[in-house]
Amino acid sequence: MIFNKAPEAYLINDLIKQTKYLVNGELKEWTGKMTNVYSTISSTENYQPTLLGSVPELTKDQALEALNAASNAYNNGQGIWPTMKVGDRISCMEKFANQMKTKRATVVKYLMWEIGKNLADSEKEFDRTVDYIYDTIDDYKQLDRNSAKFEKNSGVHAHIRRGPIGVVLCLGPYNYPLNETFALLIPALIMGNTAVFKPAKLGVLLLSPLMEAFQNSFPNGVVNVLYGRGRVLATPIMETGKIDVLALIGHSSSANALQNSHPKSNRLRSVLGLEAKNPGIILPDADLNLAVDECIAGTLSFNGQRCTALKILYVHESISEDFNKRFCEKVDSLKFGNPWEDGVKLTPLPEPNKPAYIKALIEDAQSKGAKILNSKGGKVTDNYIYPAVISNVNKTMNLYAEEQFGPVIPIITFTDVQQVLDDMAESNYGQQVSIFGEKVNTLAPLIDVLVNLVCRVNLNSSCQRGPDVFPFTGRKDSAFSTLSVRDALRSFSIRTFVASKENSANNSILKDLLESKKSNFISTEYLL
Repeated sequence: MIFNKAPEAYLINDLIKQTKYLVNGELKEWTGKMTNVYSTISSTENYQPTLLGSVPELTKDQALEALNAASNAYNNGQGIWPTMKVGDRISCMEKFANQMKTKRATVVKYLMWEIGKNLADSEKEFDRTVDYIYDTIDDYKQLDRNSAKFEKNSGVHAHIRRGPIGVVLCLGPYNYPLNETFALLIPALIMGNTAVFKPAKLGVLLLSPLMEAFQNSFPNGVVNVLYGRGRVLATPIMETGKIDVLALIGHSSSANALQNSHPKSNRLRSVLGLEAKNPGIILPDADLNLAVDECIAGTLSFNGQRCTALKILYVHESISEDFNKRFCEKVDSLKFGNPWEDGVKLTPLPEPNKPAYIKALIEDAQSKGAKILNSKGGKVTDNYIYPAVISNVNKTMNLYAEEQFGPVIPIITFTDVQQVLDDMAESNYGQQVSIFGEKVNTLAPLIDVLVNLVCRVNLNSSCQRGPDVFPFTGRKDSAFSTLSVRDALRSFSIRTFVASKENSANNSILKDLLESKKSNFISTEYLL
């Protein structure tokens, strides 16, 4: 543990005692059991976790209360929100975004303290989330423009739009508690759905400054925010069968358990971002300087705690010695410190048990023949374990199969790239891959296979989610549905339309509907 007192702007001077939760437009006071929220970052020279505040430990009763509020607000599609004009829903979202922007400094501070994300990345997460909201608004406007018309086929006029699905249960991840959570919540809301939202186990206090913005930007019951344990809150909500969409970014085991608890699974739509084991493939003709830099970013940005991180590296035997030497030198040169320090790349791990878990992966691999290549690899402090570059990795090791979600990097040497393709085909995951090389004759056939194994092939660059306008999804256990700005709007909606056989009576009705503007659905107004 390196002690470095935070600058005044980032000090925790007052604890956040979040005693309220949001249900049906009311910030309700909780007088029951509270859960303390700690940071693994120490405020003193003698290491000890820092108390940041506390949140309610709500029960099944509050969960069902929130569900009923969301169900009543949707009201089988008859509620104010699902029947509201598109422009009015957009106005509510813009109001929320404008209020959210005023909380930037506080949210950024708690991103650093709660999950250990460095200052630059914390600021980026906040700003990217605001941009995502406005990009979603713009795409929704374009979607509405494209729908502001009638189509005619075989004597039938059709007015086709995308409509809401119903009530959404939204569960976000701790590694991007703002951005990826809102990548679910924002498109779900703007399409006319109502939501019950539970923050992740970490990164929970940073949402407290936004509670009033949720309350006064949306009609009662449209957004309901709960605090507590997922099993206590989410499971009974799912068991009612009243959830129409499960929106979750997390682990496939959690998604499977929740889906299985729904009594009518055929009626449940799932929007899931799950785990991955993204490989990096370094070919003999790769630019090693570029490959090393990109693999450092891919494996160790935010300590590797990203589903899009490179979780395993395949290095061709002919260049493995050179690559491994350069890569290990770069890894050991990365600066470890607290999130607000200049030049910090490695920061304290937010999960207290994570260093021990990573250490166990390393020891299991070593017991089966693996070696630590870098000098600092595996050294443990109170709140961190230094990145270990592990060679001689094989399929018997836990490190090979598990998504480690932390600072340990397995390397496999290969001579025939078919070995890599076979491993990827056998894997439970299929999100992304990074491939490093320059010869088109080699790359072309590889790309043609890789696109059938994963959903994004990154050429000479690390895996990533952005830009947010690009599709973000995965095969097998890595995802279900697609989360980009445009695709998310479709994931949280369904095509619905009004059809009218062409005759004088129907044509007169349609004309009157358009001219009177009495229907919010049947409209050819063009949103600017």
